[in-house]
Amino acid sequence: MTEIEKMRREELAYMSDPGIQESFVRCKALLSKMRMMSIYDEGFRALLEELVPGMPSTSVICPPFYCDHGHGIRLGAHVFVNANCTFLDGAYITIGDHTLIGPNVQIYTPHHPMGHVERRSSKEYAYPVTIGKDCWIGGGAIICPGVRIGDRCIIGAGSVVAKDVPDDSLAVGNPAAVKRKIVS
Repeated sequence: MTEIEKMRREELAYMSDPGIQESFVRCKALLSKMRMMSIYDEGFRALLEELVPGMPSTSVICPPFYCDHGHGIRLGAHVFVNANCTFLDGAYITIGDHTLIGPNVQIYTPHHPMGHVERRSSKEYAYPVTIGKDCWIGGGAIICPGVRIGDRCIIGAGSVVAKDVPDDSLAVGNPAAVKRKIVS
């Protein structure tokens, strides 16, 4: 099993592994090219689809955008990711159809070992983040490793989501807490 496969399976992986490093370098090169472009420039969409394989033609990621690999991001149809977002995609980040991601949102999947000696090595875990369909993630929100946000949720601007959020919920704060159910 490769270190990338271990990372995707929530197992301790070596970040200094040549395969993981090659993935980082490829990603950073594509992002660097994209930062010099707007979403309307010729060639931008091709770079974006190379970065995020399988990205639906109806979804948009606005630059500047930051990620670790790109191939760990799975977007549904009609997803909008605003400017200056950071998606650390060691594990998969899955975002459902018709979800809106505000500017400066950060989604983290990496998790370092708890023991200080083990943290000194280049090992880390990664836990997937899933955001459901028809969600709105407010600007500046932070989604922590392993979190699942249900369908039709709203996450308030600046919130830090460290625990799962059930379907049809409004969650705000640091740490984010469900304030009420959303009725359509």
